[in-house]
Amino acid sequence: MFNLQFPKTLCPFSNSQSDADLHLKKQLQWVFFLRVVVLSILLGISMLLQTREHDIIIPPLRYIAYFIAGTYLFTILSSLILNIITSYRSYALMQITIDCLLASCLVLVTGASQSIFVIVYYFPIITSAILLLRKGSLLVAALSTFAFGSIIFVEFSGRIDFLLQNKVSPLINIQLALHQFAIPATTFFIVALLSAVLSERLHLAELKLTKTSLDLDRLALLYKQIFDDISTGIITVDTHNNITSFNHSAAIITGYQPSEVLGKNINRMFPELATDKNDVMRPMTNLCQKDGTKIPVGYSWGRLNMPGDCENCRVFTMQDLSKIKRMEEQIHQAEKMAAIGEMAAGIAHEFRNPLAAISGAAQVLESEFQPETPSQSLMNIIIRECDRLEGTISEFLHFSKPATPEKDWFSLLGVVEETVEILRQNPTWDERFHVETDIPENLDCWADVHQVKQILLNLMENARNAIDDGGGCITVTAAEINEHGTDETLLTITDNGPGIKEKDRKHLFEPFFTTRESGTGLGLAIVRQLVESQGGKIWLNSAQDTNGASFSFTLPLP
Repeated sequence: MFNLQFPKTLCPFSNSQSDADLHLKKQLQWVFFLRVVVLSILLGISMLLQTREHDIIIPPLRYIAYFIAGTYLFTILSSLILNIITSYRSYALMQITIDCLLASCLVLVTGASQSIFVIVYYFPIITSAILLLRKGSLLVAALSTFAFGSIIFVEFSGRIDFLLQNKVSPLINIQLALHQFAIPATTFFIVALLSAVLSERLHLAELKLTKTSLDLDRLALLYKQIFDDISTGIITVDTHNNITSFNHSAAIITGYQPSEVLGKNINRMFPELATDKNDVMRPMTNLCQKDGTKIPVGYSWGRLNMPGDCENCRVFTMQDLSKIKRMEEQIHQAEKMAAIGEMAAGIAHEFRNPLAAISGAAQVLESEFQPETPSQSLMNIIIRECDRLEGTISEFLHFSKPATPEKDWFSLLGVVEETVEILRQNPTWDERFHVETDIPENLDCWADVHQVKQILLNLMENARNAIDDGGGCITVTAAEINEHGTDETLLTITDNGPGIKEKDRKHLFEPFFTTRESGTGLGLAIVRQLVESQGGKIWLNSAQDTNGASFSFTLPLP
C-alpha cells in the first residue's frame, strides 16, 4: 500500500515516454505487493496480541480470511490487467482509491472511530504523494477524510452497533463525534503535505542526480574517446611502476596490445623510457617494438595528481618520429641535390664557351682537308658531337632553371599546326611520317604558349623516334574535360610504334634516362616539369608493348 522507490514518471532525462510508463508500471507492482503484505501483517499481529481481558474489536477469523483472500485475488487480477493497459497514471489513481476503500472497510469492522487501524489511511496517502506528487496526495487525503467522516456519521446514527459488539462506547453527542473526526482528518492532510514536500524534494534531488550522472557519463565517454583516438601514445603507471592504462596509439607505436602490458612493470617492458632526463624538454630514444624493430620516439612524462595512494603515479606520452626522421632525411637529400644541381649547372655553363671554340676551330680546319678523307671524317665527328653536347647542355640548363610560365589564351589547333611545320623542317621528317589532328577549331587553351609548344615538340619528336624507318602515324587529340569539379584541357599524343617496355615505364620521366644511344634523357623530364609548372599532370596511357605509346597531359582552365 506504499512505495519504497521514487518514480521517474516526470523525469525529463528519460529516453522516452515508454521508459517513464515502464517505471511507473514497476512502481504499481510494488504497490500490489506491499498491499497484501501490510494488510496480512497488521491483521495477523492484531489477532496474535488480543487477550480475553482486553479483546480487540475484530471480526471472526473466517471473515478476516475472506477479506485477505479477496484482497489477494483482487491484487492478482490488478497485476494481470496491468499488462494490457496503457494509461498507468489513471490506473495508479484508481488503485490508490481502492486502497483507501479497503482501509475504510477495515476501520468500519474494527471499531469505527475507535479502531486501531485508522493509521492504515496513511499508506495510500503516502503512496499517492510518491506516485502522483502533491495534487495526488491532497486528493487521496480528501478522499480518506470523506470516507472516515462517513464512518463517523454512520456510527453516530447508531446503524453499526451490531458490528461493534457493545465493546466500545457509542458516540453519544455531536461534539464527541466531531472530536473523533477532526483529529484523524487533520493528520491526513498533514501527512499528505509532508509526504508531498518530501516527495517533491526527492524528485528534484533525483533530477539533479540524474543530470549530474549523465554529465559524468558524457565526460567519461569524452575522456575515453580522446584517450583512445588521440595520435599520441599515452601510458599511465601506479606507484609501483605497473602499467595501469595503455591507449590505442601506444599500442600502434610499441606493437603491444593493452592486454599484453597492463599490470606489468614499465621499466621491464619499455626500459628506454627513462625518467632521469629531467634537463631535456622532450627526450628522444630508440624504442624496441614487439617484433624487435627499433624506431625513434620522442617522449615525456609527468606526475599524476590523483587522490588516494597515488603520490608517485606517472603518465608517459610518446610520439613516433619515424616519418619525421624520413622527412628530415629527404629534405637533407633534396638540399644536397639542389646544391649539386646548382654546381652542375654552373659547370655546364662554363663548358659552353670552350665547346663553342672547339666546334668553331673544327669547322675552320674541315675546310682545309680534302673531301672524303679520313681527316675530314674525323672533323665531321668532332663537329657533330660538339653540336650534340651543346644540345645536351642547353637542355640541362633549361631543366635546372625552368622559366616561370606566363599564361594567356591561344588557339590550340594553331599551336599544334605550327609545331608540326617546325618539325617538318628536320630532314628526318618526310612523307613517310604524317600527323593527324583531332582538335576543335574553337578550342582555346589557357597556358604559356611557348612552354606548350616545347612540350609538343618533345613529345612528337619522341613519337617520331619511336617509329621505325618504314614510316607511321602520329595522332594529336584535344578536348575540354571536367574531373572532380575542375575544367581542364586534355591533350593526347599517340604513335603506332613498338610501344614502351614494361621495365622502362617507371623510369620514363626520370632525368638522364633514355633508351636511345643519341638521346640525352632529359626530354620527358623537361616535359613533366613544364606540365607541372602549368598546374597540370602528365601520364603514359600505354598498357602493352606492341600497340604504340600514348602520352596524355592536362592543362587547367581558369
